[in-house]
Amino acid sequence: MSHHIVQHYILGDKVGCFALSEPGNGSDAGAASTIAKNEGDKWIINGTKCWITNGYESEASVVFATTDKSLKHKGISAFIVPKPIKGLDLGKKEDKLGIRGSSTCSLIFEDCEIPKENILGEPGLGFKIAMITLDAGRIGIAAQALGIAQAALDVAVDYASKRMAFGKPITKLQSIQNKLADMALRLESARLLTWRAAWLKDNKKPFTKEAAMAKLAASEAATFVSHQSIQILGGMGYVSDMPAERHYRDARITEIYEGTSEIQRLVIAGQIIKEYGV
Repeated sequence: MSHHIVQHYILGDKVGCFALSEPGNGSDAGAASTIAKNEGDKWIINGTKCWITNGYESEASVVFATTDKSLKHKGISAFIVPKPIKGLDLGKKEDKLGIRGSSTCSLIFEDCEIPKENILGEPGLGFKIAMITLDAGRIGIAAQALGIAQAALDVAVDYASKRMAFGKPITKLQSIQNKLADMALRLESARLLTWRAAWLKDNKKPFTKEAAMAKLAASEAATFVSHQSIQILGGMGYVSDMPAERHYRDARITEIYEGTSEIQRLVIAGQIIKEYGV
């Protein structure tokens, strides 16, 4: 069963979801309270995962659960859980500020049985698998943030070129030009960091630090650029007739999921300290 699900997941013809966060631990990924018990030919999973993107749309989930509590984060394993399945209920769809096109919900496991073969890798490799996945995922979130920032800049330039004030388009005003310059600078700086992280990954070089840098820079750029876009549009930026307010709402999550900005800084600092050998 697991091979069949993984094949579809890799090919992209089925949507999956990544079940790591829990109600009591978000950034502390090594504190998995969800338990997977070995019952010979099957695993029995109990616990709750939260903030799961595509929880409703997905046809399978990679679930991280503790298999040996005494080993702490080294006792976490990863499992492939098909959906729907007996013992797995979905919580309510969260009513979110942004990214409203996909569902976010809790996954609630109550004596959910999966075949023995549905473990991903070996027991105890879950934390490592999660960290590797997050490293790569951060490049994707950086790219998402770049798209939001670019769209916010596009709408700002388009509006400013048409909006007349004091007898001329507001693109002629130095205060608007300064905003556009700062927006473009942050966007392009983040884009280069993102490309660099992607290049390192494609060339099978270490990229943990660079992915964290890209994600941090791009997410903060998206928030900044979308904020300034609304400022340039003024009242028109605040209403849903124009897309600027959506970009502002969508940008905000990029500083939170796949590791908060605070976690990115910890990752970056940890890698720098390791590089210097101090």
